[in-house]
Amino acid sequence: VEDLRRLGLSYSEIQKHISISKDTISRWCKNISLSDDQLQKLLLRKKNGGIKGSLIGAKVLQKRREEQTLSLYTSSRKEIGRLSGRDEFIAGIALYAAEGTKTDRVCEFTNADPEMIRFMVLWLRKFCNIDESKLRGSIWLHDDLDEKQAKKFWEELTGIPQSQFFKTYLVKRKAKIQRKQLHSYGIFSLRYLDSALSRRIIGWIAGLLGQKWYNNRIENLHLIK
Repeated sequence: VEDLRRLGLSYSEIQKHISISKDTISRWCKNISLSDDQLQKLLLRKKNGGIKGSLIGAKVLQKRREEQTLSLYTSSRKEIGRLSGRDEFIAGIALYAAEGTKTDRVCEFTNADPEMIRFMVLWLRKFCNIDESKLRGSIWLHDDLDEKQAKKFWEELTGIPQSQFFKTYLVKRKAKIQRKQLHSYGIFSLRYLDSALSRRIIGWIAGLLGQKWYNNRIENLHLIK
């Protein structure tokens, strides 16, 4: 034990060679003085060991969080189950209430998430009896992104021909904003000019949110005096 200590080993390192308690090692080695160089190496190994232990602990916690998150995603998705037609109808109303334009003349839904746009264009077609020739698309895009590629992407996703797209709104990217981003194809707006449908959707939202919301909306639109 004394010889190992003289080599500059810590008590924990000595234990790896000889199975005795640290208290015993401490008593046997109490009169052995280490050089400054040995002490510095001991401190460095202890520090590195602490960092390594912290990193391992962090990785274990990260993996545990990832597993818990995946488990929650999986179980909660199962709770939704298969959507009925009415479920889809109500979901579309709720999404429109949150993200849609509520003017009296135009129906418009804007989002950067392609799956949101996909859901809403299918919702319009399924529940709103729309005239496809009146359905329009509009893209908001940073000027350093590929407009042609963005138009093709949204055309394929929505089934709306590019001939029914408005002119793309190009926005100059600020220097401090990195090029890497989530919105590779910009932000898309579904637009349908129809006062009757706009008012029907307002009524559906009122059925979902209640009379008070409806009264406030009617007053704001000046539909009644």
